[in-house]
Amino acid sequence: MKGGADAGDGRDAADGRSAGGAPGGFEKKLAEAEALRDEYLAGWQRAKADFINYKKEEYRRLEELARYGSEELIRDLVTVLDNFDLGLRALEKGGPAEKGVYLIRTQLEDILKKRGVAKIALAPGDPFDPAVAEALAEVATDAQPPGAVVEVIEPGYRLHDKVLRPARVLVSKNK
Repeated sequence: MKGGADAGDGRDAADGRSAGGAPGGFEKKLAEAEALRDEYLAGWQRAKADFINYKKEEYRRLEELARYGSEELIRDLVTVLDNFDLGLRALEKGGPAEKGVYLIRTQLEDILKKRGVAKIALAPGDPFDPAVAEALAEVATDAQPPGAVVEVIEPGYRLHDKVLRPARVLVSKNK
């Protein structure tokens, strides 16, 4: 049959009406589907825009955190710097500065401890552990067993569970 409709499908080829149905049934369903599509598309576009705005907001927040996250630490260190200046003035005047220098060192240790920094405990005779120490040299000695720490040259530090700086040590070896 001409016009694209089969004789057996029950539709009139001229206007798309089904043989027993209401006129415009397909147009109604098409309009409903298009409205639903438009609703979903608009919802997806809003969600996408919200996500882009969220990413921008988070980036700005993280940028600010990186920029000002150490503000409290710096404020504490400025206080220590002021105390160093007082100690230097006392040295220039010939006053008792030795006690002040020890107080400043204690103050710095307290600031670091408050933020989770701890000194790695190593002593001569402890076994060498490459996870927390860096061997600067091996020293032939009978005083310590091979592979033991002979001397701690520079202490190491941890930030919570992470090694910030390994201790620098001399390690014993057989003579």
